[in-house]
This record gives sequence, C-alpha cells and structure tokens, in this order.
Amino acid sequence: MQFIDLAAQQERIRERIEANIAVVLDHGKYVMGPEIQRLEEKLAQYVGVKRAISCASGTDALLLALMAYEIGPGDAIFTTPFTFIATGEVISLLGATPVFVDIDPQTFNMDPSKLEPAIQAILDNEASDPAIPRSDIALVPKGIIAVDLFGLPADYDNLNAIAGQHGLFVLEDAAQSFGAEYKGKRACNLTEIGCTSFFPAKPLGCYGDGGMCFTDNENLYETIQSLRIHGKGRHKYDNVRIGMNGRMDTLQAAVLLAKFDIFPEEIELRQQVARQYTRLLDQQAELKAPMVPEEMKSAWAQYSVLAKDETQRTKLQSTLKETDIPTAIYYPKPLHLQTAFKSLGYKEGDFPISEDFSSRIFSLPMHPYLSNSDQEIIAKILSSE
Repeated sequence: MQFIDLAAQQERIRERIEANIAVVLDHGKYVMGPEIQRLEEKLAQYVGVKRAISCASGTDALLLALMAYEIGPGDAIFTTPFTFIATGEVISLLGATPVFVDIDPQTFNMDPSKLEPAIQAILDNEASDPAIPRSDIALVPKGIIAVDLFGLPADYDNLNAIAGQHGLFVLEDAAQSFGAEYKGKRACNLTEIGCTSFFPAKPLGCYGDGGMCFTDNENLYETIQSLRIHGKGRHKYDNVRIGMNGRMDTLQAAVLLAKFDIFPEEIELRQQVARQYTRLLDQQAELKAPMVPEEMKSAWAQYSVLAKDETQRTKLQSTLKETDIPTAIYYPKPLHLQTAFKSLGYKEGDFPISEDFSSRIFSLPMHPYLSNSDQEIIAKILSSE
C-alpha cells in the first residue's frame, strides 16, 4: 500500500506528460519557456485571481511574498508553531522575528482568539509574556502567515478582521491546500497574497520542486516578478532591487499542465476517500478524526488523526507497519521547540495544544486512488488495537 500513490496517477497521464516534456525538449526554452506563462494563466483563472507568479518552490513563494512586503529586522510576523519549518524559516531568513500563536484544537490551524493577545503583547512590549520571543529590540507587528494545515483553510474571516484592526497583512500559506475552498472562494485567493507548493507529495505536485504566488495587487505582482529574477528591471542586466533566483523550470511547468487536466477530478476523489475514512473511523472512541467546518472544503493533503496518547500512537503505527501500511507524523516537534529557533527563547509549555497534538497525531495513507477495500483494512487494524 502506498502512502501517496504517484504511480497510479502517472499511469493515467503518462503519455500526456511525456508529450509535454517532448515539446519543451524540442523548443529548448528550459528557463521561462512558454509553458510557464500558460501555467500561470491557467492556475490564476482556477484560483480566481488576476495574477500568478511561478517560482522554484513553496518556500521561495513565501520568501518572495515577504520580500515584496519589505520585511526585515525588527518586524514581527505571527504564525503557527504547528507546521513545517519553511513557514517560520522564511521569516528568520529576512532577519524578522517569528511570533508563534497556538492552534485551534478542532482545525489544527492558528486560533484567532489567541492572535489578538499575542499582537497586543508585542505592542505593549511585554517581554515577560512567555509566548513572546526574546528580542534585543522592540518588535513592530507587520504581518501574519496563516497556514492551511493538511489542506484545510484557516479561519480567514477572523484573521483578516484582526489584521485589519492593526494594519497588518495576512499571507496565506496554502502549500497543502491548493484546490481547497473557504466560503465559496478557492485557497490562494483568501488574502492579498496566497502561496502554494508543487512538491511531488502535494495535491497538485510536479516532479521536483515548484511553487507559486497569487495576487490581485498589480504592484505586488510586478515586485514579485522582479524579485524572482534577481531584482530585474527593464531587462536582465537592469537590476532595480536585491532579488533572488527563484524561477520555476519549464519542464516542471510542462508536468504540472498535464497533471492539472485531471486535478479537479482528483480533488473530488480526495473528498470521497476522506468521507469513507471518517465513516469507518467514526466508531473509534480513542481516535479523533479530522473535521471540516461548514462552508469549507479541504484539499486533504493529509488525513491526520489524533491518538489517545503517544503510547497508543506508537502502537498503532507499529501494528499498521507490520501489515505494510505506511503512516507519517506531521509534525513531531513544533517550531518553537526546534533548535533552529532556540534564540527566540521559547520553552516547553508555551503552546500546549501544539505540543500535545505533536505527540499524538499521525497521518494515514491519503491519495485519490486509495481503494475502499484498503481503507477498510486500515480501519479494521485500528479498531483491533
């Protein structure tokens, strides 16, 4: 059994992928070839925004967005500690300071009710607050990076409202949620800039690394376009700002164009797989299945459940492994406890929900081609423990 079955997907569209790659090999425009613009236009239309800017990875998408907002030393960016390191990493790379906010226990996403106090603590310079990072200078709140964890959009109505009250931007980290929906709008169109990843394991993934930024703001669009090619101005040797080499390879765009043809169908297949899991696990009293609030649709990048405790999680994962059923833990250690962020001075107990969930959560096989029979096998094993 595969955790993510890319082979089954490839079998469906192998000829289309090879044909697209052959076109790139024939025209030889391996950097910023015509497939790049075609992909950007298609995905912008799908998301419902005016502009899309492809880039080399989901991490680069976040970094480019922050650079477009001119984030740097002394700036405080609020985000969740229960996510992949890239979310916090890009903040620190620019010399800014991540300020972590604990998660909602129902959605695993940033809890808006905990955001307001965190912003106020920074404004009041409350260094004694245990949830405020250590800093040699007074921090200035500038923005929020909301993460759509496991494919479920964050609570953007409340997050955007809080941000508006304090003059902050909200950046949507939709690395796992491309194809998801929030109150009639698609992920990547829920804030001023949405960022996604096309890492192979994502709902829409290429055969390497890739990412994209989405926006309706023409000034931000032009800035990000410039930033991704070394701060390019009128031509490649006219550099108007410090940028980076963040371009997507044309070959990856060709692969994504082939995959996107079946992507809407795959999103619906993911809904079916998730509903089946939830039905099968509904009677498991000691396992908590994920929930999706009304007016939302998850892209189901992962199907993650909560065990009673760490001991039960270890036992369940071990039993599944004995039957060649793979599982994964997203994420075993919250960001505030990572060595990379040690200088921030956070400690165990600062974000209790994230810490508790990191010790209990684990993800089951999840992809559009997972059969009902395989899901029944998984559920039977989980119920026997």
